[in-house]
Amino acid sequence: MRRALLGGVALACSAAPLGVFLILRRMSLIGDAIAHGILPGAALAFWLFGLSRPALTLGGLSAGLGMAGAAAWVSRRTGLREDASLAALYPISLASGVLLLGLAGRKLDLLHLLFGSALAVDADTLSGMLATAAFSLLVLALIYRALALDSLDPLFLRSVSRIGPLAHAGFLTLVVLNLVIGFQAIGALMVVGLMMLPAAAARFWSRRLPVLLPLAALLGALCVWLGLLLSFYASLPSGPCIVLLAGAFYLISVVAGPVYGLLRSRASIQTV
Repeated sequence: MRRALLGGVALACSAAPLGVFLILRRMSLIGDAIAHGILPGAALAFWLFGLSRPALTLGGLSAGLGMAGAAAWVSRRTGLREDASLAALYPISLASGVLLLGLAGRKLDLLHLLFGSALAVDADTLSGMLATAAFSLLVLALIYRALALDSLDPLFLRSVSRIGPLAHAGFLTLVVLNLVIGFQAIGALMVVGLMMLPAAAARFWSRRLPVLLPLAALLGALCVWLGLLLSFYASLPSGPCIVLLAGAFYLISVVAGPVYGLLRSRASIQTV
C-alpha cells in the first residue's frame, strides 16, 4: 500500500497536468482512445511472457505509440482529423486486445492489471512509476512554452518557430507513457480517469494555466490517497475507487466552482 500510494501520487503529479493540456488542445477523448489502444500490446505480451512487468509495459507502450503514430499518419495523408483517426482505430485495438485475451485463456490475471490492483506495485514497478513521473515533469517543463503557445495560438507559433510538431509529438509520447505505466496500480482502463478528471475539475477553479497545472496535480494526488484508503478498508479495487473519488471532486467543482460553476452562473443570472 505504501508503494502504491507513493507511485500513485507521483503518477498523479505527472498525468493530471497532461490532462490540462489535453483539454486545452481539445483532445480530451484521445487519452481514452490511447488507453484502450494499449490493450492489444499488453495482452500480446501477457500471452507470450506471462505476468512480466517489463514485457507488459513495453507491449503496452509499443501499442500506444503505434496507435498514436498511425492516427497521425492517416491524418497527414488523408486530411482526416487526428481525433477522428483515433476514434476509428481504438475500437479495432480494443477488439484485438479482447480477442488476444480470449486466446491466452488466463484472463483473470491480466484483468487485475487492467482495472487496478495496489498489490501489483512491487519495488521495480514503483521505481518505474517514479522515473516516469520525473521524466514527464522534466520534459513537460522543457516544452511548456512551445506546448502552451501551440495550444492557445498555433498560428503564431508556426510563424515564429517550427518546434510545434516536435512539441506535439513529445506531448503525445508523455501521454502514452503515463497511461502505460499507470496500469499496474490504477488499471489501463482506469488511469485515463486520473489524467482527465482532476484536470477537468481544476478548470472550474481558475482560468490561469500556471495555476491549473499544480491544482490538477494536487487534486489527482488527493484522489489517489483517499482512493487507496477506501480500497484498503472496503476491500475494493483501487482503480475504480480512485476514479470515482476524482469524479466526485469533478461534480463538486461543476456545482461550486467559481469559474463557470452552476452556483456562480446562477448567482450571476440573478444579479443581472
